[in-house]
Amino acid sequence: MELPDYLPISYLNQLLYCERRFWYMYVLGELAVNAALLEGALRHEHADQPGTERIEEGRVVRRLAVFSDRLRINGFCDLVEEAGDVLRPVEYKRGKQGRWDNDQVQLCAQALCLEEQTGRPTLLGEIYYYRSRRRIEVLFTQELRARTEAAIRRAYALLEAGALPPHTRQRARCGECSIEPICLPKETEQLLTAERS
Repeated sequence: MELPDYLPISYLNQLLYCERRFWYMYVLGELAVNAALLEGALRHEHADQPGTERIEEGRVVRRLAVFSDRLRINGFCDLVEEAGDVLRPVEYKRGKQGRWDNDQVQLCAQALCLEEQTGRPTLLGEIYYYRSRRRIEVLFTQELRARTEAAIRRAYALLEAGALPPHTRQRARCGECSIEPICLPKETEQLLTAERS
């Protein structure tokens, strides 16, 4: 498989949720629309409207295109709040804060792009969860930055390997996954179990 010049940042979220989901969505272009995905798209419409507005503390930029040549990623920040030299990316999500760090890694990737493009440090961002109506702060620690860069390397390694990753062992993730009807984790497991018998 030919490697892309840049990996879309949003696919890091898919990768960390499930490597197989990443493969189906990014490589194979599969997208099964379920209620959660549709709700997220509808709620995200406002964030997807590009524009800039002045606020008392500085300005707010919506749908800002970002990239990193060093990391070979690109994408959009839903919103960037700028006050003086401080940049704060804000990501909008449909549900509520999950048990995994895939949302934080996606936001951190945006911050790394902002830093590379502007030369200004980006120390924290926020994720707004529509369902819980909460904004949570995300500190871009060295650990989170390292996890983000590791995820980018992992994505490129999977693409270079050119093979569909195995099903996740964390089956709790499958129940809410829009790709589950395509991936068929239970059915595949039953077939493999029958073959071994």
